[in-house]
Amino acid sequence: MEGVVAQTARALLNLDAVLRSAGLGLNNVVKTTVFMADLAEFAQMNEEYAKHFSPPFPARSTVQVAALPKGARVEIEAVAVR
Repeated sequence: MEGVVAQTARALLNLDAVLRSAGLGLNNVVKTTVFMADLAEFAQMNEEYAKHFSPPFPARSTVQVAALPKGARVEIEAVAVR
């Protein structure tokens, strides 16, 4: 399985694709929640995450969870507005 950096990039590319299908983009995201299998990987995730957003950055919550589906290291959900 890929590491947290690759998984963060993939999650955000997938999120962008879903938003684009609705006529939106990452610039419409106002809040994200990042679920991580290990908060020790936060700095790596955060570095990749920052490449996909620009100021004003969306509000964000990040939490460590006991497990994610299929052994994933990171999962990201978002709220976007038109």
